Amino acid sequence: MKIQFYDMGLVNENELKFAVISTIYKDKWLYVRHKDRKSWEIPGGHREPGELIIETAKRELFEETGCKIVDLVPICDYSMDDSTSKVFGRLYFAKVKEIGQMPISEIDEVKLFNNLPNNLTYFEVQPKLFEKTLAFFEHCKDLHLK
Repeated sequence: MKIQFYDMGLVNENELKFAVISTIYKDKWLYVRHKDRKSWEIPGGHREPGELIIETAKRELFEETGCKIVDLVPICDYSMDDSTSKVFGRLYFAKVKEIGQMPISEIDEVKLFNNLPNNLTYFEVQPKLFEKTLAFFEHCKDLHLK
């Protein structure tokens, strides 16, 4: 699987099929576990027809975590190419201020980690997204997102 990152504005928003949200809550990284899996993943999901990609990020973050109040900032766009198809998504950074009742969804558990969990669902992609997020996170100290 080939992962390629793009600066914001280089990928047409209409090509973005999903949003993934690297999330911090109470100074820890928030990961979710799908009901059908025993591994951890960054919150996110596919875009609905007619939905702006920022709306996808907000909706998925709420559906998967119960997040109510959040600072949400785009980091970059990226593509995944498995040699048969290439799909585009947007990586966001979120600092959650409040979590409420999690709606009924495919997520079975939400957990906070000090670092990247070992048991990842998308082990080829998520470490690269985490590295990209850490670089962005360090860069954003002056934006008071840290």
